Amino acid sequence: MGGQLITSVLKSSALALAGWLALATAGPVAAGVLTINANASDPAPRAAWEATVAAFRRDNPDVEVRLNIFDHESYKRSIRNWLTGASPDVVFWFAGNRMREFAHLNLLEDVSDLFTAPARTELHAPAVDLVTVDGKQYGVPYSYYQVGFYYRRDLLERAGVKEAIGDWSALLDACRRLKAQGLDAFAIGTKDLWPAAAWFDYLNLRLNGRAFHLELTAGAVPFTDSRVRSVLERWRELIELGCFTRNHASLSWQESQALLYQDRAAMMLIGNYIVPYFPPELRERMDFAPFPMIGPERRRYEEAPTNSLHIPALARNKTDARRFLAYVLRADVQERINRALLFLPVNLKAATADDRFIKKGKELLLQADGLTQFFDRDTNEELATLAMKGFQEFMINPGRLDAVLADIERARTRLLRN
Repeated sequence: MGGQLITSVLKSSALALAGWLALATAGPVAAGVLTINANASDPAPRAAWEATVAAFRRDNPDVEVRLNIFDHESYKRSIRNWLTGASPDVVFWFAGNRMREFAHLNLLEDVSDLFTAPARTELHAPAVDLVTVDGKQYGVPYSYYQVGFYYRRDLLERAGVKEAIGDWSALLDACRRLKAQGLDAFAIGTKDLWPAAAWFDYLNLRLNGRAFHLELTAGAVPFTDSRVRSVLERWRELIELGCFTRNHASLSWQESQALLYQDRAAMMLIGNYIVPYFPPELRERMDFAPFPMIGPERRRYEEAPTNSLHIPALARNKTDARRFLAYVLRADVQERINRALLFLPVNLKAATADDRFIKKGKELLLQADGLTQFFDRDTNEELATLAMKGFQEFMINPGRLDAVLADIERARTRLLRN
């Protein structure tokens, strides 16, 4: 199973490289062509968006569409160059702070005209807020999803963990029991940095609450604050207990998830995009649970990353780009996309997939006391990268707790001093 998974990842990377080469050698694109750049190289999103573009072509036969698909990490490294240079007409991106940074730089088109009064009544209001800057909308949100523990029910039961992990002591006990069975409690791959940030986010939300978390990610609180230190102290308990994959810094999230399927790890803190990867023979043994509560704080805050489409300010074919964004706002289109992705549609008239994981996620997010995006979506891009490198370093060497926080704080002071 692990070999098949890695082969799939390599194939996706090869396809992404082919897309890069095609884009680099194609020369100028005719103004009548609609060029879409997507970060959708994994199998489920690739299939979903290829089907969506094919349906758009059928409904709009006068539009020639070029869909360029890139792997997730190279896409994040390249989007700024696209927005300031040879720009496509539509880009996939992340709603919230990451989008707002580009909007403040005047790199995204105002698409407020798509958010008519009837359209707004159909849309999840918090998602619209995430693409709004100074009362104007700069993108179209199309899906969001839950983050939490995806786990092998059979492995936990075999280790004697028969009840839900509801608090910190139960989490520590589960780690000890799994370790005694020769299992990693948590599969994780931090090669791409962001998986470690999920642990920081949830520990911070559980210990310090949403308001503090958003102040911190906005740059208003020093990373040397005692409340931030308390987050890493809790995290260190898990690291020193041996709860995580040891060679995590050399693994991507796609590679590390294979440990779940190979009976080598029991749980993974990840988003619902993992579900399409579940091997059919193991799917019924997989389950989902929210991150446990910690301490006296009883308000439950959850991560709900929201994905969106945008028109670059330098796009050549803004007319057809608007047609495509308006198309993706439709309930029937969002329903098809999110059924394939196993995400939640932003359009409230779109039905959700009849799947137990997405049903649990929808219930969790509706009952949450507040939502956040994700560390690298909620804070300054450069600071997020430096901080996540620090989180990775901390997981490798938890004895550097104070040094890591001091390094991140120096970066915060330098980048956000104004």
